[in-house]
Amino acid sequence: MSKIVAAAAIRGANKIVKEAGESLNRAIEEKGESQKIEFPETAFYFPMAYALLGAEVKTLGDIRPVLKEAQSLLHPEPSDRVWLPYLGPTLDSGIATLLGEEIIVGLRYLYGNEPQPGCEGFFTDTILRTLGIQLVDGRLPGFAAILGAAPTNQIAVDLVRELQKRSILVFVGSSTDGKSIIDQLAEEGVGMGWDNYIVPYGRDTITGIYPLHWAIRGALTFGGLKKGQYRECLTYCKDRVFAFGLTLGEIDDIKYATGAGAINMGFPVIADTDIPEIRPTGICTYEHLVKEFDYKKIVPVCIEVRGVKVKVSEVPIPVLYGPAFEGERVRREDTYVEFGGKYSTAFEFLKMRELDEIEDDKIEVTGPEIDDMEEGKAYPLGIVVEVAGRKMQKDFEPVIERLIHNWLNEAMGLFHMGQRDIAWVRYSKEAVKKGLKIKHLGTILHARIHEVFGAIVDKVAVRIYTLQEDVDRELAKARAVFREREARMAGMTDESVDTFYSCTLCQSFAPNHVCIVKPERLGLCGAYTWLDAKASYELNSAGPNQPIKKGEVLDPVKGEWKGVNEFIYSASNRTLERFCGYSIMEFPETSCGCFECIVSILPEANGFMLVNREFSGMTPSGMTFTTMAGTVGGGQQTPGFMGIGKLYLVSNKFISADGGLRRIVWMPKELKEYLGDRLTARAEKEGIPDLPAKIADETQATTAEELVEFMEKVGHPALTMDPLF
Repeated sequence: MSKIVAAAAIRGANKIVKEAGESLNRAIEEKGESQKIEFPETAFYFPMAYALLGAEVKTLGDIRPVLKEAQSLLHPEPSDRVWLPYLGPTLDSGIATLLGEEIIVGLRYLYGNEPQPGCEGFFTDTILRTLGIQLVDGRLPGFAAILGAAPTNQIAVDLVRELQKRSILVFVGSSTDGKSIIDQLAEEGVGMGWDNYIVPYGRDTITGIYPLHWAIRGALTFGGLKKGQYRECLTYCKDRVFAFGLTLGEIDDIKYATGAGAINMGFPVIADTDIPEIRPTGICTYEHLVKEFDYKKIVPVCIEVRGVKVKVSEVPIPVLYGPAFEGERVRREDTYVEFGGKYSTAFEFLKMRELDEIEDDKIEVTGPEIDDMEEGKAYPLGIVVEVAGRKMQKDFEPVIERLIHNWLNEAMGLFHMGQRDIAWVRYSKEAVKKGLKIKHLGTILHARIHEVFGAIVDKVAVRIYTLQEDVDRELAKARAVFREREARMAGMTDESVDTFYSCTLCQSFAPNHVCIVKPERLGLCGAYTWLDAKASYELNSAGPNQPIKKGEVLDPVKGEWKGVNEFIYSASNRTLERFCGYSIMEFPETSCGCFECIVSILPEANGFMLVNREFSGMTPSGMTFTTMAGTVGGGQQTPGFMGIGKLYLVSNKFISADGGLRRIVWMPKELKEYLGDRLTARAEKEGIPDLPAKIADETQATTAEELVEFMEKVGHPALTMDPLF
């Protein structure tokens, strides 16, 4: 390999580790070795030191051995006469750099100097888990970390848009000659943040550790790996986290050193300058360091070098389209026109028709088009989608209908929220300026239904209404069908079917995890129901959702079946032998890491608490969500702890073998409000209508002692139930 690269990386590592040591000494002198230090909302302390060294950094004194390890990896700069034919010293320098950068930004947090203005800084565990399902199901096939600044603002925008078009999550930061790509995008009015999948991490290269933190925690969160398993963690990143670095402008020693750290993790670096290349494979899947001067080719080169599997949806509309725009928000001041929400009536409805009853690709708009609407006003909207196909089934209607939300949101400048008769749609001024019309809602749905459900749908027609009388008439018809569906689904029980479905989507990140999706239990991510899994199998019989014949009932109370046990033994790579579908105490379902909630035992209260991943506060268990999640994820069976989807709480079968809903003694107020009427209805069905008021939240108890006191005061039923142990 090039001596130039090695020398630069070694110099950069020495600078970083020296700065880390000086900063640490200064902090200890000012605050003492016992000073607490931490990154926000993570269970992994200093994630790089935790993963690679097994170090739990809680105080300034705990940093000393980490710094010492980083110093031991440093090398003197090679002389002009020394040829380095291997990556060893460079890779050592890369690891030293990662540990040093982590120390520096950790100390910055201690002094309130991170995150930098307009930047995210450290990415929390909650964010990682929130996006987890999109990472594992392929909607986000990879991520890019951009360092520096493009030659022009327009090139910066074009590069980011090309990555977004391919659904790549983009982290932007660092700088070149005092200019950061963050500022270039801001100057061009490009929205940044998690909603836009363009995340500014910081304006100096040292903050490039944040995207690498994101990656290494994937191994710990989803891979089930433990602290100190450095080889396994680095291999996991190489094989399962599809990331790459893109440097813009001159590469200095710090960037070379940070790039060497990324290469250790299997992440190649692509540059737009005339750098020495490292083409042989070895540490990365393919090449390590590559240059490309043509900005129209650089994104495809990045994709090729990292081996990212990208699927681009070609939808014929006048704005960019792809999952990277799914979280985009159209704010009021940027809105041209809107439909639904609290401002007007809007609904969406999908129904099955016979093949001879509809014409494929027939899209009709009845009422005013966008050109006939007044800017700033709210109008009624009705979207009626008709599908037909030889393999189409009535049970698939709500499955496809629910995806309308995702598909419409993927158009840049189009905001969609809600579903059925509580839809809310906004068109941005910029999207309308580019020519986005009402009819394009139909164009999007026609294209995506054929693409995703082509195995069962042969024809798609869309009728869109924008006159109030038409919307009211069609909405009445839709609501009648909604009621029929609810009655049909309400009648489905685990006993009424002989087949469950697996979901192994998350095995791309958690190799031994298997979800068992039943009529009365949705997937722990909250995104997949039994009907979804059934439809998925119809679409792809070799896919992640496989039918499981229940077979002989081994224990009807705990929910154990011979056929399910045999399936999970095989599907979990022979790591799991038994599964009890209705118990959290005996052989519970495993968790990957993208669960919506955690159910956790509270022995003092003889019950369980429930905490959603959005809640960042302390719980009566003495642990935050992120701390508990570290013990639950990675495909482990952990009696007393289990990841679930939010709505499983209101299922008849919710931990029914262990006492069901009566055992829930605490949950965050936000979650209780979200479940609302559904929780009340479920409690009434259980014969305990006052239970919701007896379940404590963070305003009533944050410790086990406070919780038990509250339970005794209100007479919570868990106190009189049989002991859990």
